[in-house]
Amino acid sequence: MSPMPTGRLFRTGTGADLVLTRSFRASAEDVWASLTEPERTARWFGPWEGDAAPGRTVKVQLAFEEQTPWCDLRIDACDPPLRLALSMTDESGSWRVELLLSESDGSTELRFVHHLTTEDGIGEVGPGWEYYLDMLVAAREGSPMPDFDDYYPAMKPYFDDQSGTDLA
Repeated sequence: MSPMPTGRLFRTGTGADLVLTRSFRASAEDVWASLTEPERTARWFGPWEGDAAPGRTVKVQLAFEEQTPWCDLRIDACDPPLRLALSMTDESGSWRVELLLSESDGSTELRFVHHLTTEDGIGEVGPGWEYYLDMLVAAREGSPMPDFDDYYPAMKPYFDDQSGTDLA
């Protein structure tokens, strides 16, 4: 079964926000640990090292990208277990993301927000975040990891349509 895209694009005064959500039958603290502890992030995104604190920069290995590069990731804000704001610059550009958690009745919703300065490339970015968030789900559930080929290029038209671009 092919994964279905869920991300939505919302225009803001400074660009646009790409918002994706996932729900977990777990406490916010437990989901937070999956987002912040190096041995747990290694399972779905990549390990990191350094002294993590707001205003500081850690090194993160993009373990599921070609050549598994290391990059700098700045912690812009950290309010456990509800909000983590990060920024990163790599060869693909600058990335500003927020991970927002809300817990209710034993379930936690993760709201992943990528703050975009341009909608160029949304057809590539959107499928990538869908893939990584599904990797998080699989890592938490102990289920098989998804295959990126199921996300891209299949989801590209969905995200291009949201921005009003058709680059196909």
